[in-house]
Amino acid sequence: MLSTSGILGYGFPEESIKRGVAMGVDMIGCDGGSTDPGPHYLGSGKTLNSRLAMKRDLKLMLQAAVAEGVPVTIGSCGGAGGEPHLEVMAELTREIAREEGLSFKMATIHAEQDKGWIKQQIADGKVKPMRNVGALTEDDIENSERIVGCMGPEPYMAALDAGAQVVLAGRSTDPAPFAACAMRGQIEPGPSWYSGKMLECAAAGAVPKGHDCMHVTIKENGVICEPPNPDKICTPTSLANQSLHENASPNLFQEPGGLLDTTDCRFEAVSDRAAMVSGMRWLADDQYTVKIEGAQHMGYRAITICGTRDPLLISQSEDYLGLVRDAVRTKAEAMGVDPSSYKLMFRAYGRDGVMASREPLAADPSHELGILVEVIADTQEMANTVLSVARVSTLHLDFPGRLCKEGNMAFPFSPSDIECGPAYRFNVYHIVEPKDAMEMFPIEYEDVRN
Repeated sequence: MLSTSGILGYGFPEESIKRGVAMGVDMIGCDGGSTDPGPHYLGSGKTLNSRLAMKRDLKLMLQAAVAEGVPVTIGSCGGAGGEPHLEVMAELTREIAREEGLSFKMATIHAEQDKGWIKQQIADGKVKPMRNVGALTEDDIENSERIVGCMGPEPYMAALDAGAQVVLAGRSTDPAPFAACAMRGQIEPGPSWYSGKMLECAAAGAVPKGHDCMHVTIKENGVICEPPNPDKICTPTSLANQSLHENASPNLFQEPGGLLDTTDCRFEAVSDRAAMVSGMRWLADDQYTVKIEGAQHMGYRAITICGTRDPLLISQSEDYLGLVRDAVRTKAEAMGVDPSSYKLMFRAYGRDGVMASREPLAADPSHELGILVEVIADTQEMANTVLSVARVSTLHLDFPGRLCKEGNMAFPFSPSDIECGPAYRFNVYHIVEPKDAMEMFPIEYEDVRN
């Protein structure tokens, strides 16, 4: 199996896909999305990567797959896997087929969920919260712009069994597009899921790391990983490092339908460029579960970025930003702005901008600070207004011991204020118990002929 890149549109060397195909392939795939970029793409319906970038990658994949007579599977299309994202990918696929004279049967697997269905699952006691998340309510559902389910491999397998050569899927767990092809080839679930874990980020399991392809072969004694690019290699250490990717546990990975247990995995080199992993186990669940994700519109955002290297201000930066906050509140109220209608936030990079209250070295700041000022308000005009007050206050407010009576901050841009548009938050991050693996994910088929 060949994975082209960590997310469709990230790019990969054209020579790598050629080399990967020459190594032998039964499928070509790519994970198309993630929650890593946050809730904006699910909420807004916009794609994570540009249409041009996705088209370039997809064209090379389709050309190679049609030439070899193997399937292409793309998961979490468009970044978030909702209906708008899936439609963009379907349009791109048709466009490429017309331009390149390609013909194939295409399946689109829908992952966006009907709100009424989810409400019924709540009523039936079939919805549970993820860790550190509250119970799902009907208000949460109504407030979501859209809700998607993270499908497992079964819908992909069904589409491939129906003769689809190109499978475009909505939101999926990252390994699912690859695990599906392995399971369909009569590979046990453990190695199948593990191969997906190794392929979901493509060459991330190789060194040096970069946006590139990864080739995986599953044999009776393990999963062999080798990057097609001759400038990269897989080592036992690089694969072990990748196996820890994005999970609270180092060896237990919950997926739809079960748990991938890597406790007894063994990593060994099989050549100077390839390494093998063995010993993984699949522990099937009694009840099939699917994670659901929803995004809620929470207002409109505006930001500005500035910096200071005044040592007196830096030494009291937390107190100073508190003074700025008070000044903004006073000025906003004078304009008739209700303080409850906006949120004002500061991130001080060089002090605790990354880890906030969890930063252990906040008392030992840098010689300079970068200040990100953020406002989220009920309207864009309100966000812009409050931000402008915050920017002026941050620039000119007095503080104890101040020697320079000019501006306290340097701004890298003009205009300094950046209008960001709608802001979203994840408000659905729960587990649902469908009656089977297919209930939530209807499939449509289309003959693309050119």
